[in-house]
Amino acid sequence: MGLKTGSAFVKTKEELEVMRRAGCIVGKLLKLMEREARPGISTKRLDEFAESFIRSEGAEPAFKGYYGYPASICASINEEVVHGIPGPRILKEGDIVGIDVGAKLDGYYSDAARTFPIGRVDPNSQRLIEVTRQALLRGIGQAVEGNRLTDISWAVQSFAEKEGFSVVRQYVGHGIGRKLHEEPQVPNYGKPHQGPELVEGMALAIEPMLNMGTPEVEVLEDGWTVVTKDRKRSGHFEQTIFVGKNEAEIVTG
Repeated sequence: MGLKTGSAFVKTKEELEVMRRAGCIVGKLLKLMEREARPGISTKRLDEFAESFIRSEGAEPAFKGYYGYPASICASINEEVVHGIPGPRILKEGDIVGIDVGAKLDGYYSDAARTFPIGRVDPNSQRLIEVTRQALLRGIGQAVEGNRLTDISWAVQSFAEKEGFSVVRQYVGHGIGRKLHEEPQVPNYGKPHQGPELVEGMALAIEPMLNMGTPEVEVLEDGWTVVTKDRKRSGHFEQTIFVGKNEAEIVTG
């Protein structure tokens, strides 16, 4: 990670403009998901809704077929951290669900995620959602020229742990552009002031995953769904951002 300077990851103005348009599609979809993700709906139906919307906007679902992934969104419920495969499972009052989705437009990618409460949820789950969202904002706040990559990581980790949650370490954020996952990796933990220097025009997907219990996770037999080892709930928020001179630009907001 420290072998490359930040300038090696910088996108051109033309690339950034295409990514803005791809990001707008994902941002609009996640706003619609706030209405769609409700008690009584299946995660398969959410997936169908997402794919239809993305295609109606002239883009392609970024996840479908990616390393063989079978769906257009990841729908991760309660103790599922990431990569939950949509299916017949019905969302119930009190569940929480992380919806992770990406779009590919004119050869460029965008990627974002939100955790939604399904109906009324218990106070601890609501707090998990809010702290994860705030942890993402703390990380994004460090995505300015002159900082180092792990300033983002430390901002996420220090806030999350201060609030009593643990940070998943096996799965991290990433660069993004012509590929869904590019260098550099963006961990949600680590000491500050390390890694590449951040440069205006870098495109990153920052995505904290916070657990109510321990940070340990495992993958279920389907080969995709990541769950907390202690089966306590997990939250996930993500935005595609561009590093700026004075503040980051949120592309998928």
